[in-house]
Amino acid sequence: MTIYHVARRLDWDAAQASGQYTISSRESTLEQEGFIHCSTPAQVHRVAERVWKGTDSELVVLEMDEDAIATAGGEVRFEGSSTELYPHIYGAILPLYVTAVLPARFDDSGAFSF
Repeated sequence: MTIYHVARRLDWDAAQASGQYTISSRESTLEQEGFIHCSTPAQVHRVAERVWKGTDSELVVLEMDEDAIATAGGEVRFEGSSTELYPHIYGAILPLYVTAVLPARFDDSGAFSF
């Protein structure tokens, strides 16, 4: 399954230089949360609009393949409430997990697109 993580472009650029991405969400890190928040294709727009709306940062969407993450030694768990499960990556996102980096933005109506 394809999973997504919305990131600030500057954070992703820094991760490529360091070899790992450790931002969990807009205001938290992997160290603070214990995992990195991600979304399924059906969730990504709604999550981005809830978490990132109003940011001045340039955003990108990291597209990853769940099987490729597992093959490379990473761990993805689907967790949440009984009504909706979200993919969480336990550990840093390594650049080799990422199959595409897609530019993202909010349009004038506030809708998220990538």
